[in-house]
Amino acid sequence: MKLSDSKILMSSLFATGVAGIVSEYVLATLATYFLGNSVFQWTIILSIMLFSMGLGSRISRSINKNIIEFFIASELLLSFLTSLCALLVYSLMGTTEYVEIFIYSLAILVGLLIGLEIPLVTRINGRYHDLKANISSVMEKDYYGSLLGGLFFAFIGLPYLGLTYTPFLLGTINLIVAILLFFNFSDRLDERLKKWLLGAIIFISLSIGLGVYFAKPIIMFGEQSRYSDKVVFSEQTKYQKITLTKSKHNYILYLNNSMQLNTMDEWLYHEPLVHVPMLLNSGKKNILILGGGDGCAIREVLKYQEVESVKIIDLDPGMTNFGAQNAIFKELNRGAYQNSKVTVQNGDAFIALEDDSSYYDLIIIDFPDPRSIELSRLYTKEMYRFCKKRLKQDGVIITQATSPYYQAKSFYCINKTMEAAGLNTLQIHNHVQSFGEWGWIVGSQLYDKNQMIEKLSSIKELRVKNTKWLNTEALQMMCKFGKTVGDTSGIEVNSIHNPVLFKYYIKGTAFNQSFYD
Repeated sequence: MKLSDSKILMSSLFATGVAGIVSEYVLATLATYFLGNSVFQWTIILSIMLFSMGLGSRISRSINKNIIEFFIASELLLSFLTSLCALLVYSLMGTTEYVEIFIYSLAILVGLLIGLEIPLVTRINGRYHDLKANISSVMEKDYYGSLLGGLFFAFIGLPYLGLTYTPFLLGTINLIVAILLFFNFSDRLDERLKKWLLGAIIFISLSIGLGVYFAKPIIMFGEQSRYSDKVVFSEQTKYQKITLTKSKHNYILYLNNSMQLNTMDEWLYHEPLVHVPMLLNSGKKNILILGGGDGCAIREVLKYQEVESVKIIDLDPGMTNFGAQNAIFKELNRGAYQNSKVTVQNGDAFIALEDDSSYYDLIIIDFPDPRSIELSRLYTKEMYRFCKKRLKQDGVIITQATSPYYQAKSFYCINKTMEAAGLNTLQIHNHVQSFGEWGWIVGSQLYDKNQMIEKLSSIKELRVKNTKWLNTEALQMMCKFGKTVGDTSGIEVNSIHNPVLFKYYIKGTAFNQSFYD
């Protein structure tokens, strides 16, 4: 074997190391998007693939001849599977409810093929290097490729190419490797297998080309199959999938397939979120909004003339750009982002608060529901302590807190967690047609619950006139609750080290038998 052959093998292994690790990340991201619970899906997908790699390594023992041909064939099959994995998953969304079986099966197949690669390359390269140098060279190139692949996926693949085109780039890498090996080792390939490999190269090249050409309509078909209304906007950002659908009279915003806002009744949500804490104390000048990238909370805050500054911290620049630039939402939030009082900071709210040195009259927390460990982290005792630290002495904080009836354990967990952070709390609720009965928790250092209720009850006239639903009677009504459904005495405080909130959320409604467990 020539030295150039060994270099080609090592370069191939480096390239497939890049493609292999990114294919794992693509499947884990697909599983998260379609099945939810990102920590669970990433854990399962990566575990399945690593186990399958072990199986692939074991299977390689049975390959005793045509080793180069098997290696080229495995690269070609990997090229086909990784290129089309996203399109296949999206296509199946419209035909089956068991898409998770297909995603996990893909993870197994890709893992098996990746597991075949290293033993086969090691055996081929063993003709040139001694065992010590051979093993170290093979593993080194594969691991270096994995690092580059991870960096590519995090900083380029997902943010810029998305799940539509990143898989095609991976498949092309495997295809190029296969073609390079095919022509470099052409004179040593079995003539009968050589014809099959050449046919496979042509077929997969055409498949990738057609896949790229038809990618957008196929992805849109898969997206549309998930929603009853027409999809008018869909974008995969670095952090989430943003989807907007349109029915006859309204638009609905979804993040990762979870409904976030319905233009038909969003004011039934945003008016309590903003005006209740704004009315608890006059002189709210400096406002901090965490989440709320749609801009509707900003719209309500800007109705108060005394407001001097509004800072919004949202993790996803794609979401704040959507709220600022999408024509539908720009009209809905009345151009809130274009107001000179508004500044946007994109980043992790938890970290941003920890590093913040400003003090605020009001902090509005408008995060998605705590359906995962990552989101549950934003509802922890530690998070509320950071908020309390940034509040002025007479400042107020409010957070959306899921439903006091349909997600009662979540609601009361958030309340208990805010109390554990040293805040006096007031629970409020309102019926939002799109979501059902919804709840918020108001927190204050200065006022206790009874004082907050008294202040709201004493308001005879709102300081703003242009609310769609809220009036003084509604202010009093929102503070009144019936008896608590079920036993909430054993609910724990949600913290970084004891993330119980997402478990309460997943278990479901107060009317589910699990509530009484």
